[in-house]
Amino acid sequence: MNKERTGIITLKGNPATLLGPDVGVGAMAPEFTVVDNGLQPVTLADSKGKIRLITTVPSLDTPTCDTMTRRFNQDCAALPAEVVIDTISLDLPFAQKRWCGNAGIEKVKTLSDYQERSFGLNYGLLIDELKLLARAVLVIDQKGMLAYQEIVKEVTAEPDYTAALAAARALL
Repeated sequence: MNKERTGIITLKGNPATLLGPDVGVGAMAPEFTVVDNGLQPVTLADSKGKIRLITTVPSLDTPTCDTMTRRFNQDCAALPAEVVIDTISLDLPFAQKRWCGNAGIEKVKTLSDYQERSFGLNYGLLIDELKLLARAVLVIDQKGMLAYQEIVKEVTAEPDYTAALAAARALL
C-alpha cells in the first residue's frame, strides 16, 4: 500500500494527494525504471557518476509542461555532458517522441513512467486523483544523493528555474 500525503500540492487551488514516500534532500535517491522513446528501460543506475537534473510534468501536451520543458532545454544547453537532463511524465513514449520532434527538444531526454509508475511512487510524486505526476524538479548528485528538490505547490505553476540550475551547477 502506498503512503498518502496531503497538504503538499494543489490543482487549480484544490488540494491533491501524493502517493509514495517523502524523499527529502540529503536522502539517497530511490532506484526507478522508466522507458525512453524507443521503449528501452532507463534506470537511475544508468547514469551513475553523473549529475542528474530530473523534471516531472503531468503531460507534455499541456501549456505549462510544454513551457517548462522548452525552458529547461534552452537553459541547460550550455551544461556539460556530465549533467543528464531528463523530463519524466506518464505520456506514452510515442507521444513524447512526437512532441520532442515538433518542439525541437535536443538537450532534455523525455522518459515515460507509464508502465510501472515506479518513479512517481518511489519519489512520492504520483497524484492520486489524476494518476499523473506532480510538477517537480530534482537534482541528484554524482553519488546518488538528492541534492535539490522542488515540488511545485500549484500543479499549474512553473518551477524556480534559476534555483534548479544553480543546484546542478553547484555540483560541477
